[in-house]
Amino acid sequence: MGRNLINFVTLLDIGCWAVCFWWMHRISQRQDAMLKELHEQAHSIEELSREEREILKELHPTVEKIEKDVDQVKETTEG
Repeated sequence: MGRNLINFVTLLDIGCWAVCFWWMHRISQRQDAMLKELHEQAHSIEELSREEREILKELHPTVEKIEKDVDQVKETTEG
């Protein structure tokens, strides 16, 4: 009976290692998918930021001109 118990425990040990390996592989695949999604999201955010910067570069001189015009109107109405 001792020999059969050792064989059973050995097979059980091998089975546990197989299940553990499968489980870790599955977790790794999920992590890879999540990292890929995060990378894509970061890329799209970078693109949006670049577009926003370009828009702000175009608007900045206009905003500055409007502020000067408002200051001039303010000076003329106060004076």
